[in-house]
Amino acid sequence: MLPFTKKYCPKTTREIYGQDSVIKELKSFIENIGKQKKKAALIYGPSGTGKTCSVYAIANELSLEVFEVNASEFRNKEQIEQKVGSAVNQHSLFSKGKIILVDEIDGLSGKEDRGGIQALYDLIEKTTFPIILTATNPWDAKFSTLRNKSVLIEFKPMGYLDIFSVLKHICDKEKIKADEDALKILARRAGGDCRAAVNNLDALAGEKKTVTKEEIDELSERDREESIINALMKIFKTTDPKLAITAFDNVKEDVGEQFLWLDENLPLEYEKPADLARAYDKLSKADVFNRRIKRWQHWRFLVYINALITAGVAVSKDEKYHKFVQYKPTGRLLKLWWAKQKSLKKKAIASKIAERTHSSAREVLKDIEYFKVIFRKNKEMAKEIADELNLDKEEILWLKK
Repeated sequence: MLPFTKKYCPKTTREIYGQDSVIKELKSFIENIGKQKKKAALIYGPSGTGKTCSVYAIANELSLEVFEVNASEFRNKEQIEQKVGSAVNQHSLFSKGKIILVDEIDGLSGKEDRGGIQALYDLIEKTTFPIILTATNPWDAKFSTLRNKSVLIEFKPMGYLDIFSVLKHICDKEKIKADEDALKILARRAGGDCRAAVNNLDALAGEKKTVTKEEIDELSERDREESIINALMKIFKTTDPKLAITAFDNVKEDVGEQFLWLDENLPLEYEKPADLARAYDKLSKADVFNRRIKRWQHWRFLVYINALITAGVAVSKDEKYHKFVQYKPTGRLLKLWWAKQKSLKKKAIASKIAERTHSSAREVLKDIEYFKVIFRKNKEMAKEIADELNLDKEEILWLKK
């Protein structure tokens, strides 16, 4: 039996809710690929906003074949050239054309010696087919060359009423008895992630074909803080490694954020110095593996990291603590992390200016406010600069703020 996410995956763009202008822009890009300077589109946004399914819906309407690869499956130049390069160089067998979809490029290595991003850049240079890249965060510094070669299109989180419409449509088709208020609660709790809402509906409805408010109240909210706190409880409130090791399986936080949450809350939970020392020893060993991944791209170490920060921390205590602890996000470190994410766009613009002016990005960053004044006060000069630097819409909007 197909899950609802597969069974009701949109076949046409009319079936995609809440992304009308974005779909129109993406479809226009694909239809006019032969007339455009840029041969790739970088579509980005949170999970469950319709990025991948939109590509397939547009391809279906235009009778195009989709050649899809997941970027997390390959890490170096040779693998990308072999997989994506073959699609770029071969004509479509079953239709008048094709779309090359490279999903989740966030998984690509940023190390220069791996050459993965550069290989993708080179393939974009010579392709005659539209290449669609998907990402959650396109502003990472490692994607600067890909951004320059791509049209950036943002998929924003879906509104809860659009998600409600999707859920209502599925209920009507599946003859599921569901109160509209219950479906709206389910839609709100998805936090803009339509796929999460559909998965929740699938799990709740089951074979009985009913969904009630009471059942939804029992379903844990899928927002960020609730998910991570449930994970911490799995680790801190058990000494069973088999239970603890699954703690982070369904949370959105990456390994770095998981470290920060554990570091902040460990001293609040573990009162005995010996327990705390053993737990931090596990965290420090996990951090060693994390550094090896960053340095050598040995991604197989992820399994060791997860085991150490979940099961390892859980069994570090002699017995579980029965007290109530209100877990909280870290303060200074997490703020620094978020500040870094917000500054990535500014750094991306500075890199473009530095390249054209033969200066360092660090020096350009000191003068970035002058460029912002130009973009706010002098439209003619701003347009000339934007054209010269090949700035995308998001970067131009940032300079105008």
